[in-house]
Amino acid sequence: MILKALLLFLLSFGHSYAGDLLAQINARLVKTVITNGNFQQEKQLKILSRPLISTGVFTYHQSKGVIWKTLTPVVSLLLVNQSHLLTNQGEQAVPAAFGRVFQAMLGGDLTQLADDFAITGTDQKASWQLQLKPKDELLQKIISTIVLSGDNELRLLEIQETSGNITHIKFDQITHPMQLTREQESDFERLSP
Repeated sequence: MILKALLLFLLSFGHSYAGDLLAQINARLVKTVITNGNFQQEKQLKILSRPLISTGVFTYHQSKGVIWKTLTPVVSLLLVNQSHLLTNQGEQAVPAAFGRVFQAMLGGDLTQLADDFAITGTDQKASWQLQLKPKDELLQKIISTIVLSGDNELRLLEIQETSGNITHIKFDQITHPMQLTREQESDFERLSP
């Protein structure tokens, strides 16, 4: 009986700690309807000695989703919202957790992540870092850990896959415009059912 009570206390303390940590970090993040920025992605594949490097731009819209445009070395487009993922190869269904995660990370609402991940991390004066372990069985088969870090914006995202591959994404030149461009509107229209 005492062991059970102690276990419940520890579990509730861990949940409270993660909730408090997320709330502290979330309060620091810029939250707007639209966020634009640049990214540099470096993917370390176990089978290659050198990483694959790509650069591009992204647009996050609070209700429409995310536009992820790779500009180098090959131009490609990824559109994602909570239920759809559209690439140059066509449309795919998205696990609910994946759509929520993508939007929570780029939208600066990290509290949404607590439903899908076990969270640990640190919050210091100048920066913060979170480590996310997926709860969703589908995500667990692909991702072992996600590491997020930043200041008042998300600056670095690291995805450690169960296969041993690692992706590092750095974000910079982040802006918060008042409205979408015509091109962005057109891209988001492709995601509409």
